[in-house]
Amino acid sequence: MSKSTNITWQNTQVSKQQRQTLAGHRSPVLWFTGLSGSGKSTIANAVAQRLYEEQVNSYVLDGDNMRFGLNSNLGFSAADRQENIRRVGEVSKLFVDAGVITLTAFISPYQADRDQVRDLLAAGEFVEIFVDTPLAVCEERDVKQLYAKARRGDIKGFTGIDAPYEAPTQPEITIDTSKQPLSESVEQIMRYLTNHGYLDLSA
Repeated sequence: MSKSTNITWQNTQVSKQQRQTLAGHRSPVLWFTGLSGSGKSTIANAVAQRLYEEQVNSYVLDGDNMRFGLNSNLGFSAADRQENIRRVGEVSKLFVDAGVITLTAFISPYQADRDQVRDLLAAGEFVEIFVDTPLAVCEERDVKQLYAKARRGDIKGFTGIDAPYEAPTQPEITIDTSKQPLSESVEQIMRYLTNHGYLDLSA
């Protein structure tokens, strides 16, 4: 519940639809969720590069990067994870309003938190992308050695080890990076955006 009082929503003179028309495309949130090491950030950045080449405005919100700034005061408790995602959801909503395709790469382990972000947006503006890479593959990658630390008990509450991950029940897109190369994952997402009219305002 908001603690702010005596506030009134200020409408802007330029609408979301006008910004999208100026950009020439719609502005959904592409929400990448999955275990640490699943490939969320890698795919999100590759899609952003492809969108740039297609002259489409986009921006990547990365889990670690957000914790350097806006969410630097949050830890990894269930409550802090919830607040982390809530803030990211609100920022994403602003990007949607600005006419920018937003790609978010967050573990976001709880279905309720992801659903809360979906509920912030209009129908069709939230595209949940489940990077469904098996835990064993994520551990093999373990570039940051986080799984190794969690297995030793140096990190507590690590998703997939001693904290739960609730897989999406009905994601718009599912990707398993252990079974397909990065280029194919990017094409899968680009096909979805094209086929569902996100890149063509006349669709």
